[in-house]
Amino acid sequence: MLDTTEKQQKKEKTAGKRKFIGKKFGKFHRSRELAVQFLCSLDICPEQDFAQSLELFLSLDVSQNDPPEVKERCRSLASEVWNRKSDIDSILLRTVTGWRPERMVSVDRTVLRLMILEGFMMKTLPVRSAIAEAAALANDYGTQDSSRFVNGVMYRVAKYFEAEENENAGD
Repeated sequence: MLDTTEKQQKKEKTAGKRKFIGKKFGKFHRSRELAVQFLCSLDICPEQDFAQSLELFLSLDVSQNDPPEVKERCRSLASEVWNRKSDIDSILLRTVTGWRPERMVSVDRTVLRLMILEGFMMKTLPVRSAIAEAAALANDYGTQDSSRFVNGVMYRVAKYFEAEENENAGD
């Protein structure tokens, strides 16, 4: 088992490689990273005004050097997740047994919400890519077990949507 220092060093190595595979992938990944960070902050203090908080977040040093298209994509993703949170959480309730969304680690819950939205509801990402991206984000920002947990949940969500599609095709 890796200690926290070794795990952090491993994360830094893999995160650097993953982010710079290609400009397009890097920008999409970066916008997701920002969306996760912002949505986690809202998760902790939900009484914040969404629009004001988002604009403040995007003006901070954390995103100051990001190009406008990254910030715009972050804004769009965060807004969609925030507006469709109850729909996404109902999917989580149907697919994850023994884990209500509010009991999940904030980062895990946020990553799942974002990637369920992109991969299954909006379908802007292939399912396999959504699962891989969810695991990568959870690995970078979550706990030691986050990547495995998120990967397992995303697999269950994929099976849920697959069964739903098969049911609809039979109608």
